[in-house]
Amino acid sequence: MTTTLPDQRKQTADVLNALFSPLEKHLAEYLKPQQIARIRDAFLFSAEAHAGQMRQSGEPYITHPIAVAHILADLRMDEATLIAAILHDVIEDTPTAREEIVHRFSEEVARLVDGVSKLTQIRFKSKAEQQAANFRKMMMAMVEDVRVILIKLADRLHNMRTLGVMRPDKRRRIARETLEIYTPIANRLGLNALRHELEDLGFKALYPLRYRVLAQAVKKARGNRNEIMQEIQHRFENRFREEGLTAEIQAREKRLYSIYRKMVQKHLSFSEVSDVFAIRIVVDSVDDCYRALGIVHNLYKPLPGRFKDYIAIPKANGYQSLHTILFGPHGISLEVQIRTREMHQFAESGIAAHWLYKAQGDQGSITQARTREWLRDLLEIQQKAGNPQEFLESVKVDLFPDEVYVFTPMGEIFELPRRATVVDFAYAIHTDVGNTCVACKIDRRLAPLSTQLQNGQTIEVITAEGAEPNPNWLSFVVTAKARTNIRNYLKRLRDEEAIRLGHRLLTKSLNALDTDLDSVPAERIEALLKEYHYNQLSDLLRDIGLGKRMAPLVARLLSADNSEDGDNAGQVTARNAPITISGTEGLVVTFGKCCYPIPGDEIAGFLSTGRGIVVHRRNCPNAADLGKHPERWLELNWAKEYTGEYQAQIVIHAHNVRGGLARMAGAVAETGADIDDVRFDDRDNNITVVNILLRVKDRTHLARVMRRVRREKGIIKVSRS
Repeated sequence: MTTTLPDQRKQTADVLNALFSPLEKHLAEYLKPQQIARIRDAFLFSAEAHAGQMRQSGEPYITHPIAVAHILADLRMDEATLIAAILHDVIEDTPTAREEIVHRFSEEVARLVDGVSKLTQIRFKSKAEQQAANFRKMMMAMVEDVRVILIKLADRLHNMRTLGVMRPDKRRRIARETLEIYTPIANRLGLNALRHELEDLGFKALYPLRYRVLAQAVKKARGNRNEIMQEIQHRFENRFREEGLTAEIQAREKRLYSIYRKMVQKHLSFSEVSDVFAIRIVVDSVDDCYRALGIVHNLYKPLPGRFKDYIAIPKANGYQSLHTILFGPHGISLEVQIRTREMHQFAESGIAAHWLYKAQGDQGSITQARTREWLRDLLEIQQKAGNPQEFLESVKVDLFPDEVYVFTPMGEIFELPRRATVVDFAYAIHTDVGNTCVACKIDRRLAPLSTQLQNGQTIEVITAEGAEPNPNWLSFVVTAKARTNIRNYLKRLRDEEAIRLGHRLLTKSLNALDTDLDSVPAERIEALLKEYHYNQLSDLLRDIGLGKRMAPLVARLLSADNSEDGDNAGQVTARNAPITISGTEGLVVTFGKCCYPIPGDEIAGFLSTGRGIVVHRRNCPNAADLGKHPERWLELNWAKEYTGEYQAQIVIHAHNVRGGLARMAGAVAETGADIDDVRFDDRDNNITVVNILLRVKDRTHLARVMRRVRREKGIIKVSRS
């Protein structure tokens, strides 16, 4: 029996309804019907855009964005975020243009989707410089709109949940990346529920044997302690009723990765971890928190020195609770956490809770305030950091802080990372205080500026007018703000030296061309500064002195057409022929065969003996290796107008079926691209891996080729090499 077209459409509609229905019920808990209708519209749009695409698990691709939206709905995110989550791969993986999203939905949604698409291109590599640059992109995307990172975190969580279909080596790489980058960001934003799941999934994938052993140990301990925990919970409930205090009391279990990290950091065996099992008490008000603390301390004795008041002094991410360790029955140690309902909401959802409370008219929370403050600091550090590695080094200290709390002589509390020094404290007060500090008093006694601070100390910083930061401070400061400001001050001193050196190098290169800087028309200098986006000549000279610009190349541009009449004096270019790369006029330019850059890629140039300027994609692995010679690197941009075709290479994973290669070639030909070479990298009984070297016009043309090939039967994956 033949299935008619209307029947097929009905089946498709039924499948899509079945996919969206659970999310729709979830959204109905907090969104209005008209908002849900717009989200459904986005779902249907995304399903059509991703039609025919499959995940490695064999499921339709649309199951992934709908799962990401589910995760964000758990966080009670707003309509724009949910729509962007459902559309987050359409720009990258389908022919959909950004303008279409603006027209169909909104500029806000398009901006979020565009932000996530740019982050999707990030690949965390082992090479420190490449990883640092990618990390900076993550942080700056978060500064622009934190919802971009929330979508990316939800995207990563669903990918971690479905990690089992990956090769073991790829699973480990993704798991390590998750634990090193994504979970610290989730922690800093207060997204504890999401962070804990990411940590446990990453732990399981990276260290499967350790995970199983620890899970078995916890299961065994759980069986021994179930009755004891129930006994404690009943005693708490009875006493709270007697005192007339309303509370929700829950027994909870520490997450496996948290147990593992504590064992590693403190060199403990599993039996020595005291807070594997705990009690969480949720009450109505802050006053009730302290009343509850008194009740539990009357029932069981507290361990001396193990009480922490995170309500009076919240953690860096805004987390608030009372923590205490008790001597429980039968000699066990028991952790108790006490918090209000609002504190619990923010403890689980962090900054994401902002959108729920915003809808309810709430003015904000400590979590939001702390996050805004941290994002402002990130922006300041980004502006002052000299390079991506410096930025990474500075910010990573702040991602998983183990806090210490100290006081000014006026009683103001400052929160700093563990091992912070007096200089860190001085910069926390104000940049000018840090720059001019010369001595200090800790609890009214003189102490060195390098002294590491302890909880509860009172710090007085002594400053002197005209004092300057000491380069030796970099050997002991730990906070991003201190390190960045010290380096920024020293950088200003280095800049003056770099300008003098750049002037000497450029003068020498111009002399080799039988001219000098004074002979170059002012109009030509202005044109070159505008072309390279410099405000003044000293900026160009500084970059030459720092090795960011090549003096011979700049000299050649400045001296071009110097002997001709003054009508052309303001022109930088020396030829009328089309120029592919801006600023390479008259020079030999070749394209790296390692990465095959094409118009639309971010590019850089390497000055190679005998080959002229070799153009690489910025994310090319070889470019990272060549970074050992920064003095030979040039910043390059594609010309506004370019012509011709450029080589690019794609890798196709496909099921091994008869006629498959012919269909791939036909699909490529349909898009107007030419094939230069075909190579088979790997072949087994089921899967074929094909490398195809193409000629395309630009990235847009290449994307069209890849989308067309993906539609062929038996295609598993198409990527660019």
